[in-house]
Amino acid sequence: MKRGGGAEGRRGRLVVRCGPVLAVVLVAAGSLHAQDTVRVGITYRPGVRPGLVVLPAPGLDSVQAIVARDLDYSDRFEVIPLTQPAPGQGSTGGSNPTINYAYFRALGAELAVDLAPATGTFVRMRLYDLAAEQVRGELVLPVDRSGSGEGRMSMHALSDEIVRLATGQPGIAATRVLFLNNEDRRIWRVDSDGGGLAPVTPAGTEAISPAWAPDGSKFAYSQLLKDGSKPIIVQTVSSGTRTVLPSTAASQNITPAFSPDGKSLLFARMSDAGARLYVVNVQDLCCVEPLTSGRFAENFSPAYSPDGRRVVFVSTRAGGQQIYTMAPDGTDQELLVPFDYGQTGNSNAPEWSPDGTTIAFHREVGGTPQVWIFDLAGRRPKQLTSSGRNEDPSWAPDSRHLVFVSNRTGRRQLFVVDTETNRVRQIMTPATSRLPAWSRSLSRTH
Repeated sequence: MKRGGGAEGRRGRLVVRCGPVLAVVLVAAGSLHAQDTVRVGITYRPGVRPGLVVLPAPGLDSVQAIVARDLDYSDRFEVIPLTQPAPGQGSTGGSNPTINYAYFRALGAELAVDLAPATGTFVRMRLYDLAAEQVRGELVLPVDRSGSGEGRMSMHALSDEIVRLATGQPGIAATRVLFLNNEDRRIWRVDSDGGGLAPVTPAGTEAISPAWAPDGSKFAYSQLLKDGSKPIIVQTVSSGTRTVLPSTAASQNITPAFSPDGKSLLFARMSDAGARLYVVNVQDLCCVEPLTSGRFAENFSPAYSPDGRRVVFVSTRAGGQQIYTMAPDGTDQELLVPFDYGQTGNSNAPEWSPDGTTIAFHREVGGTPQVWIFDLAGRRPKQLTSSGRNEDPSWAPDSRHLVFVSNRTGRRQLFVVDTETNRVRQIMTPATSRLPAWSRSLSRTH
């Protein structure tokens, strides 16, 4: 997303109220991020969803609607719809707004979000603690109020800052999912709430295996050429510039994965003898090195741990597809998620959660793939899905939500599951979809 020009377009104002103390901090509008979390006295308790209302916002109908939906999709609040104005509720746009605290508490709400136009393109947000009857946090951010196109991402960024202020946890609204559209064989993108659908790879080209760079500025994928080769392409999001990775132009290469610092990229190369994992310096476009032996075994679907110290991947070296781990230089290879001896089948598509605690993957159950997670501390697998065919999970940046592909509605579509509450929602896409990849937060770069 393009950010506004000039000092006003680049800066936002964050105001934090805690009791009688008022602190004002000037920050870059795109720089409110995990390390900048401001705690405002509302404690988030895992498993407990506080009631929240998003107040009517005259002149900001699109912003209000998108923010309310984003907060609902965060699964951290019980968003309570308002079917009628609160009795005695005055304007919330001034410096001394009238809030009917008792009415909103009677609805079951603990928090209220108030949005109002500010100077220029800015929007002012106030977060109310309804029990304490006071403002607990306020921020002012530039927001494209049109509700369409790239402007939607600024609204999603506002939603994520509300989540951060209220809970201290990262939001997932200002993110996108890449996926393969099976009809035109192109890579498409979609916002986390299902809006902003658009193809991102050129018309007339076939692609598979999309993978985001950590900063969201580019992505990689395998292009399928008519001669059978599958080069790895790195494409810039803003300009569409495409670069072929060294040594991949005339060979069959699949399942690319960026390192957490974006400097390296892992991929699998297929041959008559099997499939080997390779690493390439994607920053300098050089230095391709093999990491595994491909002789009589398939090694593919690599993914880095968030600290870059380990790699998880799939290998058939012991027969069926099992999940292994190794050091990023290919040493110290060991089995991570073994078979359970007859109860389930092959495993595939492992991905490390951003907090480093869990591996998501799909595994055959009765011959049908289902989404699983593997708790690394307890070494315990857990099946998340059971209805239909479910595969190719990818983590959201909150390490709580997964996007995956399911045919439970009749054709393969994208679905999102909250691993804490097991709530599932669908993301509608054209035709059938495959191979989703969820980005990290894009609020800084788009």
